[in-house]
Amino acid sequence: MKSNVAELIAERLDTMPAGERRAAQTLIANYPLIGLKTVAEFSQQAGVSSPTILRFVARLSFHNYAEFQAALQDELAAQLQSPALRTYEPGSLGKEAASPVLEATLDNLRETFRHISDRQIDNIAACLAEPRGHMFLIGGRFTDPLARYMAAHLAIIRPNVFHLAGQESMWRDRLIDMGKHDVILIFDIRRYQDNLLQLAEKAHQRGVTIVLITDQWLSPIARLARHVVAGRTAMPSAWDSSVAQFTIAESLIDALTRRLETESAKRIREIESLR
Repeated sequence: MKSNVAELIAERLDTMPAGERRAAQTLIANYPLIGLKTVAEFSQQAGVSSPTILRFVARLSFHNYAEFQAALQDELAAQLQSPALRTYEPGSLGKEAASPVLEATLDNLRETFRHISDRQIDNIAACLAEPRGHMFLIGGRFTDPLARYMAAHLAIIRPNVFHLAGQESMWRDRLIDMGKHDVILIFDIRRYQDNLLQLAEKAHQRGVTIVLITDQWLSPIARLARHVVAGRTAMPSAWDSSVAQFTIAESLIDALTRRLETESAKRIREIESLR
């Protein structure tokens, strides 16, 4: 399965010189639109020279800037697709319909974790372990069950974990309780939700650390997030899959449990005794 531009950046960011790293970070923060501008406009926004942008593009294995932009245009088109545009002809998946879906799911998991390093998971776990702050979790129309699932586990591991449930006005009211020591973890996959972006913007203004679990095309929330983890979602179906995002959540639950081994074991014993 071919890597997209964001995944190529994740693979090679550590090997980039400072200028190219700035170009990469500028692209991720404005993904993918800044890459669709001219080299001069991209370089100006990134604060680097035009040759640096071209070296950055070459490091991602594109032969020229036009090929790089074509890849981003394809990603943008895929990002905006509705389920109605992802229908498949009857029989196009073969006689055993479950097999292509299973293979696609396994490919999504393999490609997702090929681009996620142990260090990235550890850094996010360290962020989620911050003892002074509160942790909030929320997701979109199809991903909020993942946020609720993850919150149920993290509430056992550490104190002050809250799933932002209910009507939008209710979880927006929780902003008053958020500050610079707090973390909000957001699940957001295509087609990205404006209300989640608005929540992230207001939380960011209050100094809240944002952790984003998104798809390979990157939610607009990426420009506000300290940590971004992208999971593959595309399937041979009208619907996207959230299996990779679910597995990322479970990886973070495990990493945080290990990081807070003593504290979490004590909390689990107390919870069991209360039960």
